[in-house]
Amino acid sequence: MKKIIVTGGAGFIGSHLVDHLVSLGHRVLVVDNLSTGKREQIHPEAEFIRMDVLEQGLSDVFLQFRPEAVYHLAAQVSVFRSIEQPLMDAQINIMGTLAVLNACKAAVVRKFIYASSAAVYGYPEEKKIQEKHVVKPLSFYGISKHTPEHYTALYRDLFGLDYTVLRYANVYGGRQDAQGEGGVVSIFASKLLLGEQPIIYGTGEQTRDFIYVRDIVAANIAALEKGGGLTMNISSNSSVSINGLLREMCSMCEIAFSPRYDPARSGDIQNSVLDNRMALQELKWSPVYSLRDGLKETLQSYQSVICG
Repeated sequence: MKKIIVTGGAGFIGSHLVDHLVSLGHRVLVVDNLSTGKREQIHPEAEFIRMDVLEQGLSDVFLQFRPEAVYHLAAQVSVFRSIEQPLMDAQINIMGTLAVLNACKAAVVRKFIYASSAAVYGYPEEKKIQEKHVVKPLSFYGISKHTPEHYTALYRDLFGLDYTVLRYANVYGGRQDAQGEGGVVSIFASKLLLGEQPIIYGTGEQTRDFIYVRDIVAANIAALEKGGGLTMNISSNSSVSINGLLREMCSMCEIAFSPRYDPARSGDIQNSVLDNRMALQELKWSPVYSLRDGLKETLQSYQSVICG
């Protein structure tokens, strides 16, 4: 049994991670300001402190709890909001991560696991993006997720805080809202279950690498003991077009495929797939959910919420 802090543990990915950590017998403390997370999503056996990671008392919380490991998932995740409000985005994602790192240092935390993003890469220069791919973000969000990676590496070099950085592909699953990079799945699910027409931007032939939240959780669990000092892609290593994604979901819901096509959004990448071979080798992890299986569970979870 380990004592573990999860920042953002009331959110989409964080709450799923907390559920699994608790099921493994760990003592978990969730630190979340509930700006986007939901109190009811926190496992009843997890401890909870409502706090922003930028608040003065964060180090005191860490010193009192004395975690062996910290998962940092608290973040501003909207690309659009980052472009509209770059100062806010940097404050939360850069300064917030630095505050958590400082608290880890104070409490002599053994392992820090940071949730980064495929948004750090920008336009793909190869068919499958490897970790050595040039980092040239297209949004302030991509910058604010990448910058803490440098702080994280230096905290290891200067203060001995071991870390693993996980760059997520497009994560989807139950409890997700429409804000994250994989939010198109939650948007489509809501539209279909409410009998509304889904909207596709552009031709719909652009492709994305979608990974189910349970596979993301499994990678995080593996990083608790493996992957020290490494930055790795966590992905399905495959892609599907947005048209193909919606067709699959329509088929599952027994609804005709009839989207509305709106103009493409500026800066939208045509194709994106992350190479996950490093994670397979270093974490001894691999995704186990097919897109169909993940979508089936996701639709069931949304159906229970929307339809009761």
